[in-house]
Amino acid sequence: MTSSESNTEVDSSWSGSEYEKERTPKIPVWDLPDVPKGNLPSHLQLQRTRVVCNKEAPTHTENIQYSGAYAAMGVDNSLRLDDFRKNLRVEVVRLTEDDIEFDLIGIDASLANAFRRILIAELPTIAIEKVLIANNTSVIQDEVLAHRLGLIPLQVDPRLFEYISENDIPNEKNTIVFKLHARCEKGGPRSTVKSDELKWLPNGSEFLLATENSASNTASKQKTYTSFISSQDSLPEFSNNPIAPKYPDIIIAKLGPGQEIELEAHAVKGMGKTHAKWSPVATAWYRMLPEVVLLQEVKGVKAEELVNKCPVKVFDIEDIGKGGKRANVARPRSCTLCRECIRGDGWEKFVALRRVKDHFIFTVESTGALPPEVLFTEAVKILEDKCERVITELS
Repeated sequence: MTSSESNTEVDSSWSGSEYEKERTPKIPVWDLPDVPKGNLPSHLQLQRTRVVCNKEAPTHTENIQYSGAYAAMGVDNSLRLDDFRKNLRVEVVRLTEDDIEFDLIGIDASLANAFRRILIAELPTIAIEKVLIANNTSVIQDEVLAHRLGLIPLQVDPRLFEYISENDIPNEKNTIVFKLHARCEKGGPRSTVKSDELKWLPNGSEFLLATENSASNTASKQKTYTSFISSQDSLPEFSNNPIAPKYPDIIIAKLGPGQEIELEAHAVKGMGKTHAKWSPVATAWYRMLPEVVLLQEVKGVKAEELVNKCPVKVFDIEDIGKGGKRANVARPRSCTLCRECIRGDGWEKFVALRRVKDHFIFTVESTGALPPEVLFTEAVKILEDKCERVITELS
């Protein structure tokens, strides 16, 4: 027997059907009749669009960015501007004076994170930067007192003011001045100094700037630490809405009998990446939309057990007649992904926890400088300016 003949020899232990299966050429999965051309199989579509959360850890967390990832199946995975415009949606869920919750739909996680970082670090506000202390006999050191003043949010639109550099002179367009003079009388009770005692000085600083010839030239008008040409309250934006701290009850210091604080605070425009006091948000965060799916009906005692397993009450019981009970998913947005509902033997057969990769629940809490809905629109403008600069430099 030659070598070529031995290669075709069939093991006598095989049955004819098994031999035929081995010899039958394998058909690619994308050519099977149950997978139409241009559509992905369900397991690939799930991997592409969802993060699957198992008991141990989430899976399929990566984003498939390669445009030709599914080219063999006739599916175009490239990012197209027309499709992006069609799928992009912003839906406001809750809006109050201090915070906003909205859904960003049809975007990548990188874009959602870009908005978050811009809100925290690159959206300008106005905060106290320089503190001139004339007298401080309280128990709080000057540096700590200045730091506490800088963290007080101010209710003023930063778009009405300009940035100030080291070489600029403080004027009505780039500086806001407050004064604070609080004293606890001897023999009296301890007093609390709060943020409502910061008084706006629309004409600028009242502290005289020390000069070499100030003693000899007392008749002439001495300079102060600012050079205001006009009063800030002459602007229509501030005539009926004076500048003040957003919250009047923030505690600055506590004074004992005979203690006193006298100072001036100069607020300027800045960004959160320089110092956190200029960040316009108390918090800005997002999470993927939870998706809770019942893989099969959960009835009777098992339905009640499922409802009791969830600490945030995602599931409810519905009556199906004749005394029967069935569990349903009533509040999927409340899911915190604690995975209690799939812990235990066999529960993964009933419940599947997923996250939608292109649907983000965004929450923004404002410090008070700007309304929360304005903060997001300003973040969009900043991102737009960044894109335009990149396009200009590349062209």
